[in-house]
Amino acid sequence: MFKLIIKRVLQAIPMLIFISIVSFLLIKLAPGDPIQSFITPKMSANDIERIRHNLGLDKPIYIQYFLWLLNVLKGNLGYSIISYKPVLGEIVQRLPATLGLMASSLIISVILGIILGLISAFYKNKFIDNVITTLSYIGISIPSFWFAMILIYIFALKLHWLPSIGMHTTGINSIIDILKHGIMPCAVLCLQNLAIITRYIRSNAITQLSEDYVIVAIAKGLSRKEVLYKHVLKNTVLPIITILGMSLPDLVSGAFITETVFGWPGMGRLGITSIFKFDYPIIMAITMFSSLLLIIGNLLADILYGIVDPRIRSMR
Repeated sequence: MFKLIIKRVLQAIPMLIFISIVSFLLIKLAPGDPIQSFITPKMSANDIERIRHNLGLDKPIYIQYFLWLLNVLKGNLGYSIISYKPVLGEIVQRLPATLGLMASSLIISVILGIILGLISAFYKNKFIDNVITTLSYIGISIPSFWFAMILIYIFALKLHWLPSIGMHTTGINSIIDILKHGIMPCAVLCLQNLAIITRYIRSNAITQLSEDYVIVAIAKGLSRKEVLYKHVLKNTVLPIITILGMSLPDLVSGAFITETVFGWPGMGRLGITSIFKFDYPIIMAITMFSSLLLIIGNLLADILYGIVDPRIRSMR
């Protein structure tokens, strides 16, 4: 297992370098100019070029990239072009909000997905199974931004049960207030993962229920419910680990949309704001942090595979 971790970490280094090169080129080739935020009607051409020089934007792209990479290797992610604050400080300040939202939505979707998937498999082709299956298809199909606006309209504007924006109510700083603000963003991030996990668990549980060991267990006097929760449940864990690894990109990209709609002060909202303002250092930092999160998530999925299934561990 230790060798696997070392191998995956070494593989991640060239992958991160490749991602940084592609991201840097795409950012630089995109239309728009960050110095437009500094230009005033009274500025001369020399003043504009001086600003461009001070920001380091007058150098060739490859030199800008190597200077950026050299600073990153030194632990310096640069300074925001717009706010002049250290990029690392901007990221660290907003990282807990994003990680908390992603982690809570992932945990809730896994727990509910396993429960609903097993219930759906147990009552296969019956009314409750049809309801869960229909809701799963709807959950997979609904765009996250549309679902977010529907939640805001119903629970914030009409019922006034939940706050519609932000992470804190002005003048209130309590855990309950944060939880109330996080319910709708968490529900939006949960929806698609919950639907996918439910479908996977249902399909895998139905397959397991037709296996010989289930027939033997029932013949020994165990009820179908006991077999489902004591034996079948264990064999449905592996697909969940695969789904968790595959769902991380959707969570990261979904966080950009969800945090923007709900005004959640996380990395996603910062990233969208930076894109509109052409704040290159922050865009690069968020891209690399997101890529690192995905790589770590896939590494954790591989480790969990080996822990859950000894056969896979022995093959490695």
